[in-house]
Amino acid sequence: MARTRGRWTGGTLTVRSVLKPQDVARAVFHPAWIPQPLDPSVERLKRFRVIAGAVASLGVYTFIEGGFDFTELLENALTASVALLFLTPLTVGAMLWVWRRGGTVRQLRVPLLDSLLLLLLFVGCVAALLVLVQTVNGSANLAVIIGVGLTMMWLLIFTAYGAVRVSGNFFGTAATHRCLPPLLAMVTSWLVAVPDLVTGDLHGLSLTLGIVFILGAPVTVTAIALLEMGRLKRRYGIRLKAHPATLAPAPAPGPVPPMPPGTPPAGSPYLPPQGNPYGQPYAPGGQHPHAPHPQPPYNPQHPYAG
Repeated sequence: MARTRGRWTGGTLTVRSVLKPQDVARAVFHPAWIPQPLDPSVERLKRFRVIAGAVASLGVYTFIEGGFDFTELLENALTASVALLFLTPLTVGAMLWVWRRGGTVRQLRVPLLDSLLLLLLFVGCVAALLVLVQTVNGSANLAVIIGVGLTMMWLLIFTAYGAVRVSGNFFGTAATHRCLPPLLAMVTSWLVAVPDLVTGDLHGLSLTLGIVFILGAPVTVTAIALLEMGRLKRRYGIRLKAHPATLAPAPAPGPVPPMPPGTPPAGSPYLPPQGNPYGQPYAPGGQHPHAPHPQPPYNPQHPYAG
């Protein structure tokens, strides 16, 4: 697939869009090259997966253990983002090894590079936001606080909206294979919870709350992701183990092609062609088809005369 001009934002951004960071985030973190959703029910499952994934990535214990700490929240987000730099390529590499008999990596080069670029862009935004927050907190200059603070607020809204977008499409990996986003969500949620499971660190929570907040999120993400992949397999024949090149593209919704002239509309009863059963159309001044046929003149030599 060749790259075309405007294929990232789809030409939706304007100069005024800079004043609306949520619009910029929507165009940047959900590019035009990401395929359209197949089913509204799958999209609803993605929303639930995003919520559960946010719980797994950021950790609810941050708000319970010692109150809300914005800097600590950003540090947790940056740690999770850096972990994604290693987890996502490893998971995709494992699937490329599974798909090796159905196709080549060259066929998937463009969507894979686009997804990697989107991942790097998001991690860079989180890191830049953390630097701006630390700059504001450590500066006593009013001009620096105002200037950097306004930039920080814009970038905060931009990154927050971007986080919601990349959690749904998981850095555009659906452009490679539609089952990759739920798979990566499962892998990420479990690997985020593994350190706490191994060390037994409940972060000051009781045993019950520790189990709920450590195991609850990855279990929920896994259940929703499996349901999502199950629907993709049953309804559209999209299997995780199949190379994307071997999957038939889903029919895109579009206008109904015009029917040939004379074709009755769908659902209408069959009617025979309404032509003239007598062969010649009736014209004024001509012979009416139901008029009596004219009699031949009398001939006394005719055998049937009289």
